[in-house]
Amino acid sequence: MIQFPNAKINLGLQLVEKRPDGFHNLVSCFYPVGWTDALEILPAQAEATFTLSGLPVPGEPTANLCWKAYELLRKDFELPAIQMHLHKVIPMGAGLGGGSADAAFTLKILNEVFNLSLTSGNLEDYARQLGSDCAFFVQNKPVLAVEKGDVFEPLEVDLTGWHLVLVYPNLAISTAEAYAGVSPRFPENSLKTLLAQDISTWKDRVVNDFEASLFPKYPVLAELKQQLYSMGAVYASMSGSGSTMYGLFQTAPAAPLLFPQEYSVWQGVL
Repeated sequence: MIQFPNAKINLGLQLVEKRPDGFHNLVSCFYPVGWTDALEILPAQAEATFTLSGLPVPGEPTANLCWKAYELLRKDFELPAIQMHLHKVIPMGAGLGGGSADAAFTLKILNEVFNLSLTSGNLEDYARQLGSDCAFFVQNKPVLAVEKGDVFEPLEVDLTGWHLVLVYPNLAISTAEAYAGVSPRFPENSLKTLLAQDISTWKDRVVNDFEASLFPKYPVLAELKQQLYSMGAVYASMSGSGSTMYGLFQTAPAAPLLFPQEYSVWQGVL
C-alpha cells in the first residue's frame, strides 16, 4: 500500500508557559496542506527492510520515526516482516511536521494492511509516543492544538479555495534552537477568538511567537514574509518553529514566484 503523508502549517502559535517536564504548553491551529512525501509498505518475504529516497535524511534508518512506529506496534501485535520505503519530499527542520506525518501514516497503513482494528483514538495514543504533533496526522483535519501540541480541540477554520505558497529557504532550525530563544507568556487574546475573525484581520494579530526571536537571528525569514505580502498575500507567517514561511492568497499570485534556486517552494489550493 502506498500513501502520501502531508505537511501541515500553523495558523498562529502562542507559547503559553513552560511545563515542569521541560516541554512548553502552546496553543496553535494545525492545518493540513498538500505538500507530501510518499510512503509504501508491503509484506516482506524475508527480514524487514526500510529504504529511503528523495531528500537525504540524516541518521540511521532504524532511528527514523517510520521505523520506530513499526517497532512500536510490534510490541503489541505480531506483525510480519515488511518492506517499507519512504520517498522524502517535505523538507526537514522546516516547521511542517513532515517526519511526524510519516510516522502517523506508518501507523495508519500498518493498521489497515494487517487488520489491527485500531480506532483513531488508539492510533493517536500510539502516535503521541513518537512525537508531540504526530497524533494530529491521524485524523488530519484542522484543530486547535493545546498543551504540548498533542491535545486537540475542535476549531471551525475553513480555508477551502485559498491559495497557499510555502517557501523553505534551505535553512533547518532545530526544535531545541527555536525553543531556546522564547519567553512564554499568556496571550491577551485567545487564538481561537482571533482565528474566528475575517482573514483580513489576521496580519497584525495572529502571531507565531517564534518569529520574535528567530527573525533577528535569521533576517531572511522576515524578508520572505515581507516578500509574500508584497506579492499580495492576505496573511503570511512562519510555520511551527521554522523555517518555512507561507502566504495565503485569495487568488493565485499573478507575479512569478521569484525565489533563489536553492529554496524549496510549493504552491497549491487548499
